[in-house]
Amino acid sequence: MARSAKEIADFVQARLVGDGAVQLTGTASIGSASTGDLVFVEEERDLPQAITSRASAVIARDSAATHSKPVLVHAKPRLAFARAARLLCAQPDRKPGVHPSVIVHPSAKLAANVTIDEGVVIREGVQIGDSTWIGPGCVIGANAFVGQNCELYPNVTVYPGVRLGNRVIVHSGAVLGSDGFGYVRDEKTGKYEKFPQVGRLEIEDDVEIGANSTIDRGALDLTRIGRGTKIDNLVHVGHNVQIGEDVVIAAQTGLSGSAVIENNVVIGGQVGIADHVRIEAGAILGAQSGIPSKKIIRGNGVVFWGTPARPIREYLKELAVLARLAKKQ
Repeated sequence: MARSAKEIADFVQARLVGDGAVQLTGTASIGSASTGDLVFVEEERDLPQAITSRASAVIARDSAATHSKPVLVHAKPRLAFARAARLLCAQPDRKPGVHPSVIVHPSAKLAANVTIDEGVVIREGVQIGDSTWIGPGCVIGANAFVGQNCELYPNVTVYPGVRLGNRVIVHSGAVLGSDGFGYVRDEKTGKYEKFPQVGRLEIEDDVEIGANSTIDRGALDLTRIGRGTKIDNLVHVGHNVQIGEDVVIAAQTGLSGSAVIENNVVIGGQVGIADHVRIEAGAILGAQSGIPSKKIIRGNGVVFWGTPARPIREYLKELAVLARLAKKQ
């Protein structure tokens, strides 16, 4: 659907410089843009390149002059561009309804305007909120709860009793609420016996979970993913983990049981977090960092790196010392 530059400017609360009637139909990078596309630049030096591109409009941090195409002036161009994309790149309309191949237990409650695609299995006691989409091949276990306006892409598995809030997005192949990795060793026989995994998993509003990620339910208590948290593909969250609000976790990271991640933490790719670790609010863990058991990481805005993780300045000093020692050999 085409939107005028003025509509987009009003939606993202940008100041419009130029022709507000120009029609926009999509988003693109400067290099790949074509007529109808919206692009963005964060540095003033890049604005001339955007203006001479094939794009029809530009979001920029500042524009004192009128150019050959409309400029939407916003203090944070990347953020404004992301918001504009919600209008210009909306998912195709999904027609509400339940596909004939779906298996729905008679006790399940489906709210208005849900869309349930081919091959979905919905067990007893399940509740699904208004305007939620369940993609092909998903399985929703007994007594699970899925809120409003959620999107579950194909082949997502939701174990029994899991609760998803509103506007939760779960990508293909994710498994929510599986058993945690908990065993007790019998010293006499050397065999391992499974510790009960009977807790719960709660995922709050506006969470996004990447493809093939797995989140275990609690052993005896609760695993919780806080509001607004974004989890990349191939992330594993162990049992009893507590993740706060607006946390970002990149791909191939693993969180062991009973770890606590406070609000606004940023975790890079391939980070390993051992059991009973606490990462306090606002800390940043660089890629491939390792956090030993029961360690506390604190420092709002501080970047930690290495194994064991320490502040990046300290880590880089150590690397410099090692480099000097190596040269003396």
